[in-house]
Amino acid sequence: MEIYTKWFVLGLVLLGLELATGTFYMLVMAIALGAGGLAALAGLPAPAQLTVAAVVGVTGTLLLRSSRLAAKGKQAPAPGLDTGNRVTVLTWRDDGTARVYYRGAEWDAATESPATPRQETLYIREVRGSQLILTHHKP
Repeated sequence: MEIYTKWFVLGLVLLGLELATGTFYMLVMAIALGAGGLAALAGLPAPAQLTVAAVVGVTGTLLLRSSRLAAKGKQAPAPGLDTGNRVTVLTWRDDGTARVYYRGAEWDAATESPATPRQETLYIREVRGSQLILTHHKP
């Protein structure tokens, strides 16, 4: 069996594994093995074939990693299920926080800014841990 055939068979095996697992890194390695096979088909010596496969594999992995990091950084956090819901303020405390009634229970809450009017009905802007952050307009 010719050496380029071995490169391509190994590439196809990794491609099959990638289809089974769904990782793009296996796809990058399958492409790298294919590049090694093309180098063998072109008649390059074994060290050059290994170098071509390694360069394609490392480059592809770095590109895939940087694209995933860039995509992860661009995603806006999904708003919580509570965002935009109305709450009833039970009491205001001296420090500007409040005790509110929401979903059948009492919660600690704070306003998004000190300028937020102290109304009886406010809306949830976000949830920070177990504290609700309130706003006077519906998000």
